Amino acid sequence: MTISIILPAFNEERLLPTTLRAVDAARIAFDRVGWVSEVIVCDNNSTDATGRIARELGARVVFEPVNMIGRARNAGASVATGDWLVFIDADSQPSIDLFSAMIDAIRSGRVLAGGATVRMDTDSLLGRMGTAFWNTASRLRRLMAGSFIFVEAAAFRQIGGFSGQFYAAEEIDLTHRLRPLARASRRRIVILSKTPLLTSARKLKLYTPLEIGRLIVSAAFRPKATLTDKQACHLWYDGRR
Repeated sequence: MTISIILPAFNEERLLPTTLRAVDAARIAFDRVGWVSEVIVCDNNSTDATGRIARELGARVVFEPVNMIGRARNAGASVATGDWLVFIDADSQPSIDLFSAMIDAIRSGRVLAGGATVRMDTDSLLGRMGTAFWNTASRLRRLMAGSFIFVEAAAFRQIGGFSGQFYAAEEIDLTHRLRPLARASRRRIVILSKTPLLTSARKLKLYTPLEIGRLIVSAAFRPKATLTDKQACHLWYDGRR
């Protein structure tokens, strides 16, 4: 079994080293079961040292000139050799336990794709409330968070990968498009809840509650119009780091 770990990265020179070191440490889980793994970073048109740092830390680097998270993930997947693809955000840190839980899910033969609950690196009330709300929705509706997705490569390619329309919530769209395949193959989309992914709370520091709230309200009432508009999704693309 071969696993391809893919990280989209736009101007991530500050957090990428910590993430890549966490990924390398967690890959011990694959070594333990005799699986091969590779790490691919997609430099999504960065203007900083993201690409150089990724290479120095041993990742294979591909380049995607259009700033769009889905396109960056697809670019990484296009060169991946794995039987399964694992997408991890450049500001998140997987653990050996999380990878081990994923291995168990894959080995069961009953899973087509999956995600994990998350925990932020903050004790702020807003951060705790936000993660609690998302984790509950994720588990109840089997929605994968973009910060950690694993999916059978053949299934991912069968549906054409991530949509080229969405600047945010492309993982929700992917979840919905994978569901018919899961049903047809009598497999499931699972959310791993005992081994949450550690992810950065930097958006809570970089953006005001008003900015975050405005995006949430807009996405709730005008989801497609908002999520396919790069300006509306500026929290991911304006370069604030």
